[in-house]
Amino acid sequence: MTLAVRVIPCLDVDNGRVVKGVNFQNLRDAGDPVEMAKIYGEEGADELTFLDITASSGDRETTYDVVRRTAEQVFIPLTVGGGVRTPEDVDKLLRAGADKVGVNTAAIARPELIREIAERFGSQVLVLSVDARRCTPTPDGASVTPSGYEVTTHGGRRGTGIDAVEWAHRAAELGAGEILLNSMDADGTKDGYDTAMIEAVRKHVTVPVIASGGAGKLTDFAPAVAAGADAVLAASVFHFGDLRIGQVKDALRDAGHPVR
Repeated sequence: MTLAVRVIPCLDVDNGRVVKGVNFQNLRDAGDPVEMAKIYGEEGADELTFLDITASSGDRETTYDVVRRTAEQVFIPLTVGGGVRTPEDVDKLLRAGADKVGVNTAAIARPELIREIAERFGSQVLVLSVDARRCTPTPDGASVTPSGYEVTTHGGRRGTGIDAVEWAHRAAELGAGEILLNSMDADGTKDGYDTAMIEAVRKHVTVPVIASGGAGKLTDFAPAVAAGADAVLAASVFHFGDLRIGQVKDALRDAGHPVR
């Protein structure tokens, strides 16, 4: 049986407020995360993703209070990421009300963190967030990485030289239960998902892939699913009222993809 495609609003949070920009720059206020989470739950969102986008770069903990208040208002799965460095951080977030926890920067620095979290809490709890961008070719026209995609950290501000496809594959082998694949080139542009990157990762992992970065119109979602995404994540188009959850589900359904 084909699983239903999940539609997931993403709350990018900075200092307790939902924000959105282009390529994680020029952030503007989009509202209160608790209120927005409640609305999305009522509108039929399948899950919510809550990312404290400056927790790693600012070297501070995720705002547990906001997570706790958000979890009290919604009754759909809540994934929380940002500043997760240890299994103890995961434990705190789960106790605060998260259902899944996203890791990114700390796992790149120490991949064994993925295995430690999966063994302690189960793979279903762990979402590996991959912020990837297309590599700038070298002067001789060669790619920096085999796939042409590079993993970045700190909101896309730092390149790692790590191949994004190889990293997603390795993380899944270590125990990541899902891959949140975010195109840093497309993020906030509303020009559509990077379907080529989704296809590249899909060929090398069997765990669910969540497409992120670039949603701008109703016709952007179905191609991401056709490329291999099991879920589609978007932020600004929902936050600023451009699209509604139900419209996206209707568009996916019309394109032949099962939705809840």
